Formats: sequence, C-alpha cells, structure tokens
Amino acid sequence: MPPTLPRTVRVVDTAQLLGLAQEAAMHGFSQRLPVDWLQEHLATEAKHYLFPTLVQRLTHRPEVPLQWRCQQLLTVSTGEQILGLLDVLPHTFDRLPETLDTASKKHIVSRIERAVTVREWVERMAADAGGDPTLSWD
Repeated sequence: MPPTLPRTVRVVDTAQLLGLAQEAAMHGFSQRLPVDWLQEHLATEAKHYLFPTLVQRLTHRPEVPLQWRCQQLLTVSTGEQILGLLDVLPHTFDRLPETLDTASKKHIVSRIERAVTVREWVERMAADAGGDPTLSWD
C-alpha cells in the first residue's frame, strides 16, 4: 500500500524551489520545470506553494522512487501566480516546515484552482511580445 498523501500546503522560497526542481531532474521525474527556466522566470524574493495531489509510482520504471505529484503555485517575475506541477520525494516534502494555518491553506488551494497554467502564461507572454508561443523545453 502506498504511503498516505499529505493533505497540506507547504511554502518554499525561490532557492528552495530551485533545489526541489534540481532533485526532480536528478531523479528524472516527469513533472518538473527546467531549473534554468525557473531561474529566468521566478520572482527572486517570492514565496511559492506546494500542494500534493497524487501518489506517483512508475511501475514501468521500478528504479524511479515513489513521489508526490504536487500542484505548485509559482510567483513569477511579473508578480503573477501561475500553476505548475512538480514531483517531489515524500521524505523531501516531509522535511519542509509546516507554517500555514488551515484558513491560509484553504485560501492557497483556492488560488491554485483559479491560476493560469505555466503553458497559458508562457503563450500569453509570447503573444504579448510578438514571439513564438511554444515552450522552450518542448
């Protein structure tokens, strides 16, 4: 039986989020944004939020450890908050401090549910700049 998915929201700063993205890349997790993209687009002094939504186990790749698939509410350099996904090791997630009260967690989940996706944001930014709307890692 897989571990129980935590029903909580954790706050990370940009440096912590970059570390989580680097760990996901090191393990070859499928849901992650490239670290260089995050460095380019995240607001440096911002807070970001992780909300586990799925236990991810790759039965066809048994060498890949179990992970939590988290929705992430990212604050980008424009000040907007956008929705991405990030696979995180359970013990890594558990080490993140629990800092939000119940009302704050509910508010963050509500913002996650209304946020535009990374793809939508990138496409809008490209259209506004008159550029190619494709993502650089596609």
